[in-house]
Amino acid sequence: MNQIELIEMEILEFRNNLRNHKLYSLLSELEDIKIFMEKHVYAVWDFMSLLKSLQHHLTCVAIPWKPVKNAKTARFINEIVLGEESDINENGVPKSHFEMYLEAMNEVNANTEKVLSLVNSTENINDVNKTLSKSNLKIAEKEFLAFSFNLIKSKEVHKIASAFTFGREDLIPDMFIQIIKQSKKTDKNSFPKLTYYLERHIELDGDEHGPLSLEMISELCGTNLDKWKDVLETAKEALKLRICLWDEIANEIEEKKPA
Repeated sequence: MNQIELIEMEILEFRNNLRNHKLYSLLSELEDIKIFMEKHVYAVWDFMSLLKSLQHHLTCVAIPWKPVKNAKTARFINEIVLGEESDINENGVPKSHFEMYLEAMNEVNANTEKVLSLVNSTENINDVNKTLSKSNLKIAEKEFLAFSFNLIKSKEVHKIASAFTFGREDLIPDMFIQIIKQSKKTDKNSFPKLTYYLERHIELDGDEHGPLSLEMISELCGTNLDKWKDVLETAKEALKLRICLWDEIANEIEEKKPA
């Protein structure tokens, strides 16, 4: 059994907890979708931040340009950046997935002011924790974001890649398939932009991005057992924080449902 297989075995329980989370069964009304989106949008933003951090470390963004150590990994990261930062929306217009998500939120009258205020008031990586502490985000949202941005600040690329792969990229198809299944039980036409966004992620991430992200982890760790240990610990923490975020969303939806 190789190191990737060992990690996947170690995190299987966390993945199953997410895959079978009660949150999905609660998304029965448009109001539930709004609550979900108003909190999940922070994961969309921090996913992009993790990705751009990897692009900074694993591709050449300096001048003068120089060849990178691993062109295959650089191509993989650049392909994801292309898809995430300038994908084509349902109308054929180039948009980042974050902007597409905001449009989907507007479509169902979800509140975008809170997340936009956070994004616009954060000028650099050193501002994040201060901005989060002053915000009115709930605990799970703050801890979820703080974990990711502290990893980015650490500049430990194998850890950033672990959170990106096992806590985000490798997990996205599983989570989104559950949401799509639940949304089809309601009125899919009530939120076509969200449906397009979710189906687009399944198309992109479930095909080749997942396997390539695992290759990236292997390339970054090599035979260094300490790095592999770091990757496992980071993956577990990222998944725990995602579960906490899902718990928080589920609790808020339940509290607002009539008794």
